[in-house]
Amino acid sequence: MDKPTPKERVESILNAIRLIRQFVAGEDEISFSKDIKLQSAVQYQFLIIGETIRHIDDEILAKYNYPWHIPRSFRNFIIHVYHGIKVERIYYATQDLNGLEEQINRILTNEF
Repeated sequence: MDKPTPKERVESILNAIRLIRQFVAGEDEISFSKDIKLQSAVQYQFLIIGETIRHIDDEILAKYNYPWHIPRSFRNFIIHVYHGIKVERIYYATQDLNGLEEQINRILTNEF
């Protein structure tokens, strides 16, 4: 299996954001908290985002004003503290993707 190119990595983040938005469309915090499959699907996409950011060159990320440590840390939190995840934290993260999406789109435009 070939490693993804840097451009493919960036595109996969945008795809994960798109999927998260698609998954939670029409959901509120209460309905989200009752749907374990939905929670799992969303968490998986956050894992993809965090893992992918870990593999984007730090020199590229440094050019863009975004707290890159947050999605990386969120990935680690989901992986390592899975038993203590508060569902509302995951839900609120789904509502706070605009800044990340904006910066990833800028990277895609400017770097590739």
